[in-house]
Amino acid sequence: MTLEQRQHYRRQLHCNFAQLNDVFDDCLQDALRQLSPQGVDEYLDGASLVCMIGRGFEPVLSYLEEMPRVAAQLGEASLSLVSQTVWEMSRSPNGNSIPPFMQTVAEAARRTASLTSFTQYIQIIKEFMHQTTGSIHGFHTTIPSPALPDLLRRIPYLLSQLSLQGLKNWLDYGVRHYKNHPERQKDYFSLQTADSKAMLSRERHGTLFIDNERKLDLYMQAMWQQKPCLVPYSNAFEALRQTMPYYDALGYRIPDVYDDGHGVSGLDRYRLALAHMAAHKQWTTPIIADNYSPFQRMAVETLEDSRVEYLMLSQYAGLRDQLLRLHPKPKENACDPKTESCLRHRLTLLSRAILDSNHGYQNPDIVEFCAKFQALMQTSNSNTQEITQLALSFVARTRLQSDQLPHVHFMDTRIDYRDDNRHMWVFIEEGDEEEAFDEGKNKKNQQDKQVDGLPPHHYPEWDYHSKMYKPDWVSLYESLHPSGNSDDIDRLLEKHQATAKKLKYILDKLKPQQYVRVRYQEEGSELDLDVAIRALIDYKSGAQPDSRINMSHRHDGRDIAVLLLLDLSQSIDSIPDGCQQSILQLSQEAVALLSWAIEVLGDKFAIAGFSSNTRHEVRYQHIKGFSEHWDDTVKARLAALKAGYSTRMGAALRHAGHYLAHQQADKRLLLVLTDGEPSDIDVEDELMLIKDSHKAIQELDENGVYTYCINLDPQADDYVTDIFGKHYSVIDHIDKLPEHLPRLFAALTQ
Repeated sequence: MTLEQRQHYRRQLHCNFAQLNDVFDDCLQDALRQLSPQGVDEYLDGASLVCMIGRGFEPVLSYLEEMPRVAAQLGEASLSLVSQTVWEMSRSPNGNSIPPFMQTVAEAARRTASLTSFTQYIQIIKEFMHQTTGSIHGFHTTIPSPALPDLLRRIPYLLSQLSLQGLKNWLDYGVRHYKNHPERQKDYFSLQTADSKAMLSRERHGTLFIDNERKLDLYMQAMWQQKPCLVPYSNAFEALRQTMPYYDALGYRIPDVYDDGHGVSGLDRYRLALAHMAAHKQWTTPIIADNYSPFQRMAVETLEDSRVEYLMLSQYAGLRDQLLRLHPKPKENACDPKTESCLRHRLTLLSRAILDSNHGYQNPDIVEFCAKFQALMQTSNSNTQEITQLALSFVARTRLQSDQLPHVHFMDTRIDYRDDNRHMWVFIEEGDEEEAFDEGKNKKNQQDKQVDGLPPHHYPEWDYHSKMYKPDWVSLYESLHPSGNSDDIDRLLEKHQATAKKLKYILDKLKPQQYVRVRYQEEGSELDLDVAIRALIDYKSGAQPDSRINMSHRHDGRDIAVLLLLDLSQSIDSIPDGCQQSILQLSQEAVALLSWAIEVLGDKFAIAGFSSNTRHEVRYQHIKGFSEHWDDTVKARLAALKAGYSTRMGAALRHAGHYLAHQQADKRLLLVLTDGEPSDIDVEDELMLIKDSHKAIQELDENGVYTYCINLDPQADDYVTDIFGKHYSVIDHIDKLPEHLPRLFAALTQ
């Protein structure tokens, strides 16, 4: 490194502590050795940010010394994650916790061993800080957390004893019982009390991955001649769906802790899970998923799992005893096909029968296909394609109408040492199969409440502090909106006949004039005589006739798809000053006029509404689909609109964009009608959901979806620009909404 380069880097570090000159060269050399050029820039920017907090030289020194090693281990995204966390601490009364936090960052990174787990660890610490920081009258946080410094000093010991799930449970217990008792809180988190040690003992269970990482590395090299990157994950933040082991191009993903179970130690469970994935990597060939239904894919995965285990046991027969202990043995008649979907149960029976020659099952299909599997494995060099054909035959032979029931039999069907088989499939086109497959799964309760509709879609949420997504953070439930009285909407349209008459002049100018035929249609508005006669001739002569004998007509010259997304949060049930109607009633009138106008134009058009009750329950309700016309059915749903809950906008935007992006149109327009800023009861940071909504808008823009907001909040100028940029309108006189909304649409689509 030349003197000029050294001076360049020193100028980039905005920090003037005298002690810095003694250590800067050594720290910089370490960073240059372990980081990319962009990483070095982020490293120096992060150190500058830590220096700006005004907490002395010690946090800066800790950052400079520790972060190159942390970034080399976890990835360079950890640089900004740590510096932003330090900055957030400095903006709170907890500045005295910054030195112990920085001193334990390296050990926490080593124990978590992956960026995802380290990010979850940071979230746990930040959540604890917010929960234990005191405030005056519940407003300004001015009293520092009494236990945070002591907790951070004991983090290396705690992470050596607990998984992230265990650490979170231990912290939650202490916060729940001692939040309002500062001295007792300090004793608990300093491990000085009996209940603290008892809770630690209760949560300290299983075999931690980090304590056995070297053993597992050596196992993979010795037994499978593979040296994969082993990446642990934690289910501490997975409320609805537990992650399964899997592997991809970046490495093998396994839980951060395994408990002993069924007479098999946690370490041996790690070995079996890795052996199963290693066998897949050695013997499984990816196949195209688009060719198969979800049920067929499930059967293929099960038999392919059995095939690679058969090949694995042919080399290492001593593993059979442990596999039999961990593989569930379902009872043959445990599933009632009259009331439950038994597909998973049948496949688990077959999998067990293949593994266990003493299975004792009498079902003739299970016995027959078990014999076919054994014959296939003994008479040929089996491959994934051959086992696929066997799986398809099993599905065809055993298929029942009840397999479509939403109540699925899950007891004794989870084989937890197997991976999720994502490596088996190649997806050519995105379709609806994945969503249809989810319909066959059990609906799960969240906070003791059953959410009506389909199983949830999981969406990420943007964390502007760490500049990273929280994966699968939001659960969105979609359903068809209930119906009301369509006559109510007809009366609203009669009320606005004068407005409709004015709109008609505008619409006539927008309406495309070119009218073209679309021939060779299975269904259409009239018979295509030329094709029909040709088909009749083919039929009379014994050839296969063409069934596309209809034709339809469409307007040419205007190709637009529009989705109107309505904010249905509780606030729209209020009556604004100077109005005789609530915002909800005015919105119904405006949407009715707009729907009539778009139906006249013939554009593709859909309506949906959303509300939220924490990140676990975002409701997305379909009011009108793209394939539906503006008729009494849609009017009835619009008439039944009700307000409730909060406004978590980001997930709703992403889900609406999912539907719009699949519409074949020259222009895709997402109109958002709302009366306030994004908010939810489980989010204290006002900017969090605003930044996430802005990120969702950016994602939609990248996918070719144009987003525009109609805001009914007179104070919206304070925040709406942060979300939608310049693509918004604020309607100050809400009673004019029914007139403004259709005119605005006409202006956007002319």
